[in-house]
Amino acid sequence: MLIAIVDDTPVNLIVMKSLVLRLGEHQCVTFDEPLPALDWCLQNSPDLIIVDYMMPGIDGLEFIRRCRNEERLRDQPILMVTAASEREVRYAALEAGATDFLIKPIDKYEFNPRVRNMLRLRASMSAVSRRADELDQEVKKAVEAIHAREHETVVRLARAAEFRDPETGSHIVRMAQYSELIARCLGMPDAEREMLLIAAPMHDVGKLGTPDHILLKSGRLTPEELLVMREHAMIGYEILKDSTSPVLRMAAQIAASHHEKFDGSGYPFGLAGEDIPLIGRIVAVADVFDALTSQRPYKPAWSLEHARDFLLQGRGSHFDPRCVDEFLGAWEEVLRIHSRNAD
Repeated sequence: MLIAIVDDTPVNLIVMKSLVLRLGEHQCVTFDEPLPALDWCLQNSPDLIIVDYMMPGIDGLEFIRRCRNEERLRDQPILMVTAASEREVRYAALEAGATDFLIKPIDKYEFNPRVRNMLRLRASMSAVSRRADELDQEVKKAVEAIHAREHETVVRLARAAEFRDPETGSHIVRMAQYSELIARCLGMPDAEREMLLIAAPMHDVGKLGTPDHILLKSGRLTPEELLVMREHAMIGYEILKDSTSPVLRMAAQIAASHHEKFDGSGYPFGLAGEDIPLIGRIVAVADVFDALTSQRPYKPAWSLEHARDFLLQGRGSHFDPRCVDEFLGAWEEVLRIHSRNAD
């Protein structure tokens, strides 16, 4: 253990240091001035501080207060050395944060057990702190494992939808990264952005319930077929909505809202403006942009510039203007995502 002794009387320092070193193989640092001692304690966090009350510069009470104001020294044991008659000082020391007292003149039969008890207390506190750190790491590992399983569930469901849909696997990767990019530019918190990155690929999972003759049709859909196709938004919501997983609940909200339009002409609910969940407005931009720039059985891929113009034309009608502006304002990153995840 590392022990700091602060006393302006050299004889007292010699006596206390000698007694401490007889208690075990501890390191002992002594100071005859309080301010240099305080600076050293704040930088080194000793396991025990023994400090005299009457000292030049600052007294022992102020020394203790300044130690307790430092986060690293909030719980370290501190012994205050006072004269037997200084009862009021001892009361004040307790208020300042002293752990225990030593009475002058120093008596080894009192000094040894009090210091030994303080060192045991410190050892117990250190053991509890280490165990808390170990438990914290175990909890983090368990949470990471849960998140990994959630992520795997999302990916597998998204892939199941992908097998039935002519869209490519790269589409769900790109549109998820576009979605995260927009969210980042909008200032969404890190945890929500990470969740969005995982949940966004689930946006069309409801297509699992769309009949093949409609889903895989290469020509234009009839009005009746279009109504059936649009049911995939609510089918996806129904598949995901009752999950206990926050990621899958977010995916349910995305599935139900990413075909809404800012002017209220979208589906399935005809929501408008900020009544549409923000994550739905974000994914709408990301999904449409990537769908336009991807080749499908029923259409060639649009150029990036053509798709960019489409977003601008739909700004305020189809799309949330803020989402469009942030997406196009990060155009260099958009190009990197598109190039990095080519079909």
